[in-house]
Amino acid sequence: MSTSTTSAPPPGTQDPSPKTRHGPARPVSARRGWRRSLRRDWQLYSLAVLPLMFFLVFRYLPMIGNVIAFRRFEPGGSILGEQWVGLRYVRMFLTDPTFWQVFRNTLWLGGLTLVFCFPIPIVLALLLNEVRRRSLKRFVQSVSYLPHFLSIVIVAGVTLQMLATDGPVNHVLDWFGRDPVRFIQEPGWFRTIYVGSEIWQTAGWGTILYLAALTTIDENLYEAARIDGASRWRQIWHVTLPGIRPTMVTLLILNIGTFMAVGFEKVLLLYNPLTYPTADVVSTYLYRAGVESNSFSYAAAIGLFEAIIGLVLVTGANQLSRRTVGTSLW
Repeated sequence: MSTSTTSAPPPGTQDPSPKTRHGPARPVSARRGWRRSLRRDWQLYSLAVLPLMFFLVFRYLPMIGNVIAFRRFEPGGSILGEQWVGLRYVRMFLTDPTFWQVFRNTLWLGGLTLVFCFPIPIVLALLLNEVRRRSLKRFVQSVSYLPHFLSIVIVAGVTLQMLATDGPVNHVLDWFGRDPVRFIQEPGWFRTIYVGSEIWQTAGWGTILYLAALTTIDENLYEAARIDGASRWRQIWHVTLPGIRPTMVTLLILNIGTFMAVGFEKVLLLYNPLTYPTADVVSTYLYRAGVESNSFSYAAAIGLFEAIIGLVLVTGANQLSRRTVGTSLW
């Protein structure tokens, strides 16, 4: 009785496996799981459509317009410019002394805003966290939150009226025998006015995230610190601040990312030609160069330069934060 055997094919004649023919096999189960999740929760996924459309239409599509920074744009002509000019407009603002003046003003205002407006909400949140009377805490929160809900026009109007030559501040100075101070017309006062109004408007609202972060700290840590004999100040330093450090670092990175984008609306409402030496920033200079003077290509080149600096700042801050404290946005 003979037994038939099947000999193995010679080397090199085997049929290639599916992995050899088509590359690495795709995770079919993962694809099926994603499709199943989409069919099951399509109502939740549909909520993301409008935000995605907003960012697509108002954030990403306008980036195409940056091409006019390298092309000569004329109103009424092609939307992408008439003629390629290369780095002509870049060289123009790099050699323009007015641009470097407004660039320095932007750095000054951005730096002062970061130094003063970033830590004050943290301090205010820590102080509110120590208040034990709920009625007093709610009152302070309401009073500090209120300026955030006022429009920038109202904030600027109140600031101008308070600091006018015949305003309340100068009346108080007159009671003490001091001469009136022209706060609005003096270039040296603009940075103080801007930063002060920014603190008044944003400090209270900025405490919300920190107060929310404080609620996530385990109370057992405070109990252990008290058992070890730590004072209230030591508890804040060794328990509270480390507990809200991720929130602090995240907001710091975001603030650094908008370092160059000093509030255009408030500066535009507060400044005047007399205060240009210290008040004129990149955004207001862009407005005058692009909208009032119709130099759209020149303004686009400056705006692209500002955006690149902001990207470098936020990327550098994120990398530095990751290496030093282990917390980052990505």
